[in-house]
This record gives sequence, structure tokens and C-alpha cells, in this order.
Amino acid sequence: MHEFLHVFLHTLEHTASSLPFLFGAYLLIEFIEHRHSEKFAAWLAKFGKAGAAIGALLGVVPQCGFSVVAANLYSNRIITAGTLLAVFISTSDEAIPVLLSNPENAGKILPLIGAKLVLAMAAGFMVDRFGMFSITKEEIAEVEEEHSHCHTEGEHGLLKSAFLHTLSTFAFIFVVMFALEVCIEAIGEDAFAQFMMTESFFQPIVAGIVGLIPNCASSIIIAELYAEGVLSFGSAVAGLSVGAGTGLLVLFRNDVDKIECVSLTGFLFAVSVLTGIVLQFIGL
Repeated sequence: MHEFLHVFLHTLEHTASSLPFLFGAYLLIEFIEHRHSEKFAAWLAKFGKAGAAIGALLGVVPQCGFSVVAANLYSNRIITAGTLLAVFISTSDEAIPVLLSNPENAGKILPLIGAKLVLAMAAGFMVDRFGMFSITKEEIAEVEEEHSHCHTEGEHGLLKSAFLHTLSTFAFIFVVMFALEVCIEAIGEDAFAQFMMTESFFQPIVAGIVGLIPNCASSIIIAELYAEGVLSFGSAVAGLSVGAGTGLLVLFRNDVDKIECVSLTGFLFAVSVLTGIVLQFIGL
């Protein structure tokens, strides 16, 4: 019981300091999402097969709704498959706010974003260049239909949305970190590293499977394990590139061609995991 309480207090002390940074990050994200999401979607729909580059850049903006927007646009054949995949790969959902919540992780963010951005553009251009999946048959049109977001300004307001998002993410971070500390205390650091396949060729595959979890939980888990040094850089890139928030769920719900959805998901998983394995092999 004493050890359990010690781990609980240690985890609380370790995570509580992240609250101000987490709230600041979410306040900025809420502002961007409420004020500019529609503009982002409209810009994206204008670029046709060149949209992969724009999609990759816009996907970097840490907002939880953009992969959903991209899935809706693709289901209605307003953007190409390459653009959709570029958005899915570049988006990191909750990972950036989680890493920003601790200033000592700042140096890990830019390399992670850079690797995902390069991969997103390369994969998106390749898909559209070789016509690997069906694309829009007509000229790309202006976005005209409504699309949903994770939050709306009229629902909570910027401050309340940021506050609620901060609390929910903090709670999940605390649970993940507490479970991690309990596991390490119970089985020892060496055994835990072996269990998590630290420095193993297979770790990016495991991270990619976690990335398939269709909500923010996967990106929080991967970001925290990466920040703690449990996951390698390659594994973090693999898991966060596969993870597209709820975008994949929306794609499967909206797109009538389920075989195409499975193929897109398989390609997303394969290219992300292979990139992670390469990065790990070369020691990054």
C-alpha cells in the first residue's frame, strides 16, 4: 500500500506541472480550430493533385477535427486519396500538446513533425502520381457542404473548451503514466524495456498497431511513451503517422467502398511502419 501511494504521489507530482502548458497549448488550438477550420478545408479543396503538400502542411496544425474534415471531403470526392493520406500521416492529434506540456520535451517536437511532414508529402504525391486509389473524376470544386468538428465555439466558448480538453487530456496522461510507473515498479526497468521491445526491430509495428486506435488515446499513449524514452524516435513516427484520430472511423462510415477504405488503411499502416523501421535501423 505504501509503494502504491508513493507511485500515485510521484505520478501526480510529475504530471501536475504540465497543466499550465497543456492549457496554453489547447487555448491556442481551440482558437485556430474555431476561427480557421473552414478556411483550411476550402484551401485544401482547391489544389487537386497538388493538395498532398497542402494537406500535409495543414495536418501539422494540432487540431482534432481536421482528419475528420479530410475524410468527409474525400468521401465526397472533393480531395484526392493522396491528399487524404497526407493529412492522416501528418496529423498528430494530441501528441503535440502532450509533448508541449513539458518544456524539456521541446527538442523532440520539431524532428517528429519534420519526419511526419516529409513522409506525408512523399506518400501523398506517390499515391496521386501512380493513381493507386480512386480519385475525383471532375475538377476539384470549392467546399460547399457542412463538416463537423470536435467542438464548436457556440457549444462551450474558447476558454471552457480549452479547459475541458485540458482536464480530459491530463486525466488520460495521469492514468497512462500511473500505469507505466506501476508496471516498472512491479517488474523492473529491464523487464519492462524487454516487454516494450525497446530497440527491437518490431517496436515500430507495435506502435503502428496502437496508432490504429481511432481516438486521441493512441496519440497520448505514444507521445508519453516517447517522452519517457520507452519508444524510439522511429516507433513514435510510425505510431503517430498511422494515428489519424477519428478520421479513419469517419472514412469507413461515409465511404461506400469499404474495400477502398481497407486498402487506404493498409497503405497508411504499411508506409508508416516501414518508415519507422528504417528510422530505427539507421539509429534515429
